[in-house]
Amino acid sequence: MKVTICQTAPKLCDLESNTEEILSLIQKWRDNGSELIIFPELALTGYFVGSRYHEMALRIDSQEVRQLVAATKGTAAVIGFIEESRSLNFYNAALVAVDGELVHCYRKLNLPNYGLFEEKKYFSGGKKIPVFRLKHFNIAVFICNDLWHPALPYLGITQKADIFVSIFNSSQGSMGSEFSNIETWKVINTFYSRVFGIYNLCANRAGNESLQGRRGEEGLEDNASEIFRFWGGSEIINPFGHQIAQACLYEPDAIHAQMDKEMLRKKKILLPYLRNDDPYFTHRELTRILFNRSE
Repeated sequence: MKVTICQTAPKLCDLESNTEEILSLIQKWRDNGSELIIFPELALTGYFVGSRYHEMALRIDSQEVRQLVAATKGTAAVIGFIEESRSLNFYNAALVAVDGELVHCYRKLNLPNYGLFEEKKYFSGGKKIPVFRLKHFNIAVFICNDLWHPALPYLGITQKADIFVSIFNSSQGSMGSEFSNIETWKVINTFYSRVFGIYNLCANRAGNESLQGRRGEEGLEDNASEIFRFWGGSEIINPFGHQIAQACLYEPDAIHAQMDKEMLRKKKILLPYLRNDDPYFTHRELTRILFNRSE
């Protein structure tokens, strides 16, 4: 299965322009034989949407979503966006569409709420980790901070995921000068591939954003004009933890790779350390820890 990661630089709060670009890229890479096309977290809106989140949100029956889903006829796509549910909750989500049909919307579970990040202020958290089937592969989608909580990827593995689609928005300096986002994401991306024996398709974005869109919100006037540079560097990691494709830093780009079922088989034969994993044991221990604390 040929996959493509589109490392875009979305325009902040420009839903129309970002949608047009993604439609064009889906058509381009579908016509070039890609069977799965991946876009970063919040690819339709940009990251620092702030209090405009509800203006940028789309319901699954919206015209834009219908266009994006229809564009996947003959391929598949994962696209980061803001979803508005029928119950009027808002989610940092990923649209998953296959061959012109909506499969599901994955909703980010762990919403950061520290430093510059205020996702929990605006978004509801997801409730489940679905896995979908494509070209004989089981695929689990995760969004950014979900990967910083190892229990969530483990839940994908218990559903026999072969591939992780990891989409995120990581900017340089957003965590302060003493922490390297680039270095840390490389460790995280490689770790899951190597330990779980899966392909990890990691899509970061490029481009610059400021907090201008949030100017006027309490406490933001002093740093509203600060520019945050999203570093890109999207990568594809094989089940042995080896990088097989990497996008350029800081600029829009596209990378491609072939997913090989035989490579997954080889890893499971040579390093079968998940063979005897027992999720029932995990369940029993969690039950004991959570509900039988006196024991």
